[in-house]
Amino acid sequence: MDYYILAINPGSTSTKIAVYKNEEVLFGESINHSNEDLEKCKSLKNQFEMRKELILKALEKHNFNLQKLSAVVGRGGQLPPVKAGGYYVNQAMKRRIIQGPIVNHASNLGALLAAAMAQPKEIPAYIYDAVSSDELKPVAKVTGIPEIVRHSFCHVLNSKATARKVAQSQGKGYEEMNFIVAHLGGGISISAHEKGKIVDVITDDAGPFSPERSGSVPILYIVDLCFSGEYSKKDLLKKLRGMGGLKAHLGTHDCRQIEAMIEQGNEQAKLLYEAQAYQVAKGIGELSPTIDGKIDNIVLTGGIAYSKMLTDMITERVEFMAPVIVVPGENELESLALGALRILRGEERCNEYVDSYGERDELFI
Repeated sequence: MDYYILAINPGSTSTKIAVYKNEEVLFGESINHSNEDLEKCKSLKNQFEMRKELILKALEKHNFNLQKLSAVVGRGGQLPPVKAGGYYVNQAMKRRIIQGPIVNHASNLGALLAAAMAQPKEIPAYIYDAVSSDELKPVAKVTGIPEIVRHSFCHVLNSKATARKVAQSQGKGYEEMNFIVAHLGGGISISAHEKGKIVDVITDDAGPFSPERSGSVPILYIVDLCFSGEYSKKDLLKKLRGMGGLKAHLGTHDCRQIEAMIEQGNEQAKLLYEAQAYQVAKGIGELSPTIDGKIDNIVLTGGIAYSKMLTDMITERVEFMAPVIVVPGENELESLALGALRILRGEERCNEYVDSYGERDELFI
């Protein structure tokens, strides 16, 4: 039986969509949103309406018959911690996204857009491997401050999908193998995968610095900055995410430009690029004991895994632990679509989201 799946991945400045027929992508589209368009949207509802209309126009441009769709799957956003895997987009999930409390992020629109596209055709709407998926062992959640509990927060969708792909290439199932996966992008996260579960993570604010994020910084220095009177909370958050890392040092987060600087003899750029690779390698080593050192493969993925210079520097430092496999790219639409396909085929169970928060108000969709 053939299944047609629409995958939707809303980002801060774009909405990416693709239509799949089983495992085959029929077409994809990256719909860019200008700052001007986004500024006009004063509310979540307005952004939802704008993106929905643009998705419909993109599908119309490709002359795709919406009646063919078997399911729609959206990027899972910043929900409270949930299991990894698929969830039906139900009223409880929509209510939590619309009413909060929830971290404001474009990915939250994934569930709402999936539901809106699926509803007229009465087909299922899913999210898959949400950003907040949490499979950490209890021992991994403990911190030295009782009020603070660690939660899983990493590039779950691409990390799990890439590990599945590597396992399949070796004739095995994801649930049979152990991996350490480093997602290398605008933010960098590292995750330990033990027999099909992410059992520990290094989040993008607790490990290597990245092209535009500061990564882990000695906490006492951060306390000093907080009370220096020079920065607002917004300023400091920007230093941590958006204006940190390579961008803070070199004025650009584009690794192609940084590699060009290195080739032109820029010693500072060379040191910083090597330091980024060094910190990624340290993070991989830090997670090794969480799976007792029993690592089948170390996997490097994400957008900047296309940089052979960077992946070679990381590989040289970690290949003594396990074979290193580089799978560049984010592959998020494919990851969403294949997750939905496994649910439709009955290969995976789909979860029902349960949340009683905010039942007092009406939803706008």
